Amino acid sequence: MLSILVVDDEPHALEELVYLLGLEPSVGPVESAADGAEALLALDRALEQGRSVDAVFLDVRMPGLDGLGVARVLSRFAEPPPVVFVTAYDDFAVPAFEVRALDYLLKPVRAQRLSETVRRIAERRTDPAPADRESAPVPLPPPPAPPAVAEPPADDETIAVELSGVTRFVRRSEVRHVEACGDYVRLHLASGSCLLRVPLSSLEDQWQDAGFVRVHRRHLVATGHIEELLADSGRLSVRVAGTVLPVSRRSSRRLRELLLPPAGSPRRRGTADG
Repeated sequence: MLSILVVDDEPHALEELVYLLGLEPSVGPVESAADGAEALLALDRALEQGRSVDAVFLDVRMPGLDGLGVARVLSRFAEPPPVVFVTAYDDFAVPAFEVRALDYLLKPVRAQRLSETVRRIAERRTDPAPADRESAPVPLPPPPAPPAVAEPPADDETIAVELSGVTRFVRRSEVRHVEACGDYVRLHLASGSCLLRVPLSSLEDQWQDAGFVRVHRRHLVATGHIEELLADSGRLSVRVAGTVLPVSRRSSRRLRELLLPPAGSPRRRGTADG
């Protein structure tokens, strides 16, 4: 049975991950810690008692010693336990793999994705091959498929997301529209959809120069992917990659001006590619 240490400063997230790990048949005792310092103390106790820790699940952003700091300390152990980062933020994927993390999970963690991680931990314990691990490169998630029509612009943002059970990197230009889902947003791509923990208002500010416009309190669309502007009884909607989305009255005028400029004026479309 696998022995796991889970480290997270958010009590709800900590309890949820401990619960999900407890559902895994191959997982035995699951110990928890609320910060990096407490995690190192728990590992010291395990060493003193001769207990093994088969993996450490680390939140990245924590007060004091953060997850990356803990991982760097663990890398100096004679036999460091595998590290799995669990975070709501996608901008730490590359630093995580630079410290040789076994895996990188985005919150909310899905049971199916977690099972795959646990399987990899079990395989690592069965065949650790420390010398091979030291020399072999850490596999990164597969890169996004190249765009079908043209190369993405040089300033195209790359986003780490949960998609089809693995952490993948997608480009902002692949996003057709964005839907608010509580504390998260759902990015709609040609290949499917995925969740990202960020407020819709933040993406509105960050992506407006890339051709994204807020059409509704729940929807942000890439104007480069708008196929039709529809009017029915005075209410507007837009068709984006085959999906019809409502346009709020507040956004209607701005959208008309953006997509339907006065005669003789150049049409102002967004710069989102696809």
